[in-house]
Amino acid sequence: MMREGLRIDVVGLTKMFGTFKAVDDLTFSVDPGVVTGFLGPNGAGKTTTLRCLLGLVAPTAGSATIGGKPYRDLSDPLGTVGAALEASSFHPGRSAKAHLEVMALGAGIDPARATEMLAQVGLAEVADKRVGGFSLGMRQRLGLAAALLGDPDVLILDEPANGLDPAGIAWLRTFLRALAAEGRTVLVSSHVLSEVQQTVEDVVVLSRGRLIKQGKLADLDSGPRGVLVRTPEPEKLLDALAATALSTEGRTEAGQIRVVGGTTEQVGHTAFAHGIELHELVAEASDLEKTFLDMTEGGRDGALTEGVPAS
Repeated sequence: MMREGLRIDVVGLTKMFGTFKAVDDLTFSVDPGVVTGFLGPNGAGKTTTLRCLLGLVAPTAGSATIGGKPYRDLSDPLGTVGAALEASSFHPGRSAKAHLEVMALGAGIDPARATEMLAQVGLAEVADKRVGGFSLGMRQRLGLAAALLGDPDVLILDEPANGLDPAGIAWLRTFLRALAAEGRTVLVSSHVLSEVQQTVEDVVVLSRGRLIKQGKLADLDSGPRGVLVRTPEPEKLLDALAATALSTEGRTEAGQIRVVGGTTEQVGHTAFAHGIELHELVAEASDLEKTFLDMTEGGRDGALTEGVPAS
């Protein structure tokens, strides 16, 4: 059954620690039904923002609400929001099952839910093992199980892919998308775009406590950067391209000619018209990770600050 979904709204959020401004007049929203990536380098203010959202830190100014309410005003916090901000807040002497059962009892949740959640995150076989012997990836899964105990409408995860192996990351990707497909609001923070690139649909990008961009992940991709061509007649192709509006930027290490300002269709037609044999013709994909790094490193210069209020 689809859930109605609850929106996260952060409006004018500012948090000072002494004279240090960790979050600077931050405004963004997170919609239900999609996985949203909360992205930015270490120190960008992501965790501080999440802690303000969960009522763990009082903002200096502004607000952070879930379904229009601050966390402290939610009538059923665990049934509304599930959060995992770190993978180390477990008693090392307790088993995974005991950890979740204690949480369930404290929240008035049926302890049987613990077994169900351990199975859901792939920890059923180690349910009775002490958490102190768990790997970081296993602790990440246990944190996710804890966040899901109350069957919440909103899920907030801080660096959930940290410590997971490739198979674990693939599992997490499928799992989070399935939760979002039920109508839940899923917000996932990361400082590495490649970790969540195939998981998230929407992004909120921070740098130095300020919003750099909010929108679809696809919007970060400006499209193909060029066309790579390999031919046994490179000089002939270069001459043919020189007579068109297309330009070239030399050859790659693989012996390909890099063409900019055109499509594979245009390059292929030019080669065909001049009787040039091609062995390879492929569009060069944009480097999203480089785009992300360029955006966050230049976060204060205003070059990419759509939606950022004037300061």
